Amino acid sequence: MTPKDLLSPFKDKKQKVFFDKSQNILYIPQRTERVLLENPLQNLFSTPNPIHLEFCSGNGDWICQKAELYPQWNWIALEMRFDRVRKIWSKMKNRGLNNLLICCGEALDIATHYVDTQTIDQISINFPDPWPKKRHAKHRLIQAPFLNELSRVLKPGGVAHVVTDDENYFQQISRHFLDHSSFSSLFPNPYFTSDVSDYGGSYFMNLWKEKKRSFYFSKFQMCVHS
Repeated sequence: MTPKDLLSPFKDKKQKVFFDKSQNILYIPQRTERVLLENPLQNLFSTPNPIHLEFCSGNGDWICQKAELYPQWNWIALEMRFDRVRKIWSKMKNRGLNNLLICCGEALDIATHYVDTQTIDQISINFPDPWPKKRHAKHRLIQAPFLNELSRVLKPGGVAHVVTDDENYFQQISRHFLDHSSFSSLFPNPYFTSDVSDYGGSYFMNLWKEKKRSFYFSKFQMCVHS
């Protein structure tokens, strides 16, 4: 299967939220009427395994590799751009991955309205757009409203992994997580490691390795309240 084999589900300008069960893709277009799903997100899998949700899945290299290596987990790839969703879908089909669900939509919107409370075991955010210009920094994903939703959907003790190559964005990321009452860092100060040798590969990771960029890999755990 090639990406071009996945056709757009919308034949006209009218878009809607729906789950294409045959392709294992959940479509949640932006600026469309929100609807209640017939089944909660975690029930769209055929097996009740632990769930790992990746935001900013890009072309799907990382998550397809993980879903293949760890079939005992259920994996959710969340990506906003349809052209990238097509590439994730192509990899999923060609590898025969039955434990991967693709969500086509915007990260904060899906986290807020379509993920149930305490249903996610682990979260990964791989190379979120750093919006490097100061006037655009307000568009960055990892800010207080997004972390509020992560703290809601993660199970107690659940872990959020974040990797970026942008030092300024990492400083903001760590500050928001450390200021949030629900999270604590699994790495001591300065709260990151540059060793990503066991984390898995992706398009951006391979690209930045070739360009000798630095990596800021952090882990934050949900607090367990007694």
